[in-house]
Amino acid sequence: MIQCADTKQHPPPAKPGEGLLNSATAILTIDLDAVIANWRRLAERVRPAECAAVVKADAYGLGALRVAPALYAAGCRTFFVATIDEGLSLRPLLPEARLLVLCGVMPGTADEFTAHHLIPVLNSLEQVEAWADRGEAALHVDTGMARLGIEPTGLARLGGFRPVMVMSHMACADEPGAAMNRAQLEAFGRVAAAFPGVPASLAASSAIFLGPEWHFHMVRPGAALYGLNPTAATPNPMGQVVRLQGKILQVRDVDSPMTVGYGASHRVARPGRIATVAAGYADGLFRTLGNRGHGFIGGEKVPVVGRVSMDLTTFDVSALAPEAVQPGAMIELIGPGHTVDDLAAEAGTIGYEVLTALGARYHRRYLGGEA
Repeated sequence: MIQCADTKQHPPPAKPGEGLLNSATAILTIDLDAVIANWRRLAERVRPAECAAVVKADAYGLGALRVAPALYAAGCRTFFVATIDEGLSLRPLLPEARLLVLCGVMPGTADEFTAHHLIPVLNSLEQVEAWADRGEAALHVDTGMARLGIEPTGLARLGGFRPVMVMSHMACADEPGAAMNRAQLEAFGRVAAAFPGVPASLAASSAIFLGPEWHFHMVRPGAALYGLNPTAATPNPMGQVVRLQGKILQVRDVDSPMTVGYGASHRVARPGRIATVAAGYADGLFRTLGNRGHGFIGGEKVPVVGRVSMDLTTFDVSALAPEAVQPGAMIELIGPGHTVDDLAAEAGTIGYEVLTALGARYHRRYLGGEA
């Protein structure tokens, strides 16, 4: 039997993940190679000090289970988390790494620390006493933050306790001219001298750039690894890690006297077009971005108009050609021309809060880090 050829036009088979991208209302792209490059840049800067990595708060919202193994493969061997649960989630992926828990030992958790080879950062005399001789522990000494840490006057009560590391944290490192930076450096120098032969660590991201005096034996960058500017008064020395795109759901014509969004906070003054994007404050686009934030389409800046709502944000796209703004097109919310720090400034906050608020509804796409 002669069979007729199928003359119907069939679409090419979907590539893996393509269907998810098509259905995604917003896409968060995280460049693991950029995270690795940032860590290497800092490691070279502080040599011979060790460069650790702070991956607390789910690697500042970017996914610790993806970020930490990529950094370990690149050569990082020491990681800091905030809570024991964060350490427990990473231990199976980093069986040989040093994992330090910044919040220390909570009552009833000491056995879990020892069973999973987690190193507590002890923050009080009570924690030191509770830990006793269970194994390795770091010691946090407060040199001016009045947050966590043993006061320097309490060091005399430690007896023969010898930590594997002594550390402190800077209060004003992002302000290079702050007098407190030098005061904390000198205070920590006296603390480190009280523990001869014990590795010392003072600098997180911004303090790395204060100079070699602040590096001691180890630095602990977090924000800088993820592309935030650790030197606020100068151009960002770190590579950008994050790109966030929101999909346009609808474009509509507007004219005076129409208003846009809750509270009618934006009044239309002339004929134009409004694009509604599927991302809102439930996704980490702060409500304070209403009538002051921006996005980009094809490199063109488009302002947020009206209030940001839970699931939606509206942009004025009147200046763009209609064919450039159609349902299904993407508005860049974070990217090379509109960084996390830029978005934070518009929202009246800091890049740390923007990153850690990135929502769970985004379709997350990781690039690089295969090694």
